[in-house]
Amino acid sequence: MGGSAIIVGGGIGGLAAAIGLSRAGWQATVFERLPGELDDAGSGISLAANGVRALDALGAGDALRAAGRFQRTVSTRDPRGTWLARMDGAELERVAGTPIVGIARYELHRLLRSLLPSPVVRDEVTAVEGNTVLTASGRHEADVVIAADGVNSRLRKHFFPSHPGSVYSGSSVVRAITAEPIGLSSADFNLTWGRGVEFGHIVLADGRAEWHAVLTVPPGTRYPDPLAEMRRRFGSWHEPITALLDATEPEAVLHHDVYELVTPLSSYVAGRVAFLGDAAHAMQPNLGQGACQALEDAVTLAAALSSADIDTALTRYDAERRPRSQAVALAARRTGRMGQQLTNPVGIAVRNLMFRAMPTSVMARSMLRYTRWQPPILDVREGNPEGL
Repeated sequence: MGGSAIIVGGGIGGLAAAIGLSRAGWQATVFERLPGELDDAGSGISLAANGVRALDALGAGDALRAAGRFQRTVSTRDPRGTWLARMDGAELERVAGTPIVGIARYELHRLLRSLLPSPVVRDEVTAVEGNTVLTASGRHEADVVIAADGVNSRLRKHFFPSHPGSVYSGSSVVRAITAEPIGLSSADFNLTWGRGVEFGHIVLADGRAEWHAVLTVPPGTRYPDPLAEMRRRFGSWHEPITALLDATEPEAVLHHDVYELVTPLSSYVAGRVAFLGDAAHAMQPNLGQGACQALEDAVTLAAALSSADIDTALTRYDAERRPRSQAVALAARRTGRMGQQLTNPVGIAVRNLMFRAMPTSVMARSMLRYTRWQPPILDVREGNPEGL
């Protein structure tokens, strides 16, 4: 099969969808309203096995492994540094078949853009009429329109006007990448849970580290000096937290409120418009599955459109992706309630005791539950093996 697609949104999911469709012989054009890097490009990301497999299906897996850094341990602590759980990343890799890979978001964006057959069009989509997209530069027609325009998707609001849209999750994220390598020899994914707060970090391929602090605060809460506020909150916590903050430039710090779709969409398809990523199922970050689910969406949609007529393909995409991604979103919300959002001292003590007593095998199975996904077969067009 072949055709033309317009992708609205140049984030991870939109870029991945364009790559997948291009590999399938489609003409795919990405429209992104922002003139430069996306506003979350200064942060890092850990891709679990399902996200890595999705990139393998898109022909980007080897480049991801080369640009990223394998996370060799996965651990959780309390503010004093006491281990609540610690899992061997190599064992997770053996069971899952692929490692957890940490990478800066801007590196992942750059990698995906390098695989596009044509550059991202920097133009704002103002309306969609059937299969026609209206932008500041004119009218553009395609066989399929893909809405990858994020958590506050305007296309979702247009095609599902009765849907309440995204809501504040109760959490706000402060994050940054250190200005220089900080000498951490271990490549691990570490979380520390406090009372209504979480601090986490990963080490990147160049030795720098990405850190994030998740705060339970009212929406719109901002600080005159976010880095100083993080030092105030976390200065007494275990190392390397202070070292991470000391290695960070104040201008590198980002602060975003976390919004999610609590009310699930009734469909990921409206006519010839398909929704993916945050536009379809914005979720809390507690399982690290937001980008992974967007990548799954992209591969599944491209595979369906590569092997069936458009209407059948879109029906298949909705049937395959909606139940799984909405279940993952619900699990992420529940995980947050027992993790970073937990504030009751008795509840925290019980949770910590349970985590310390839990066998590693049980913990591993719990983690792998949401990563046991295999990509569908993408019908790559002959003579177009690299999607170019």
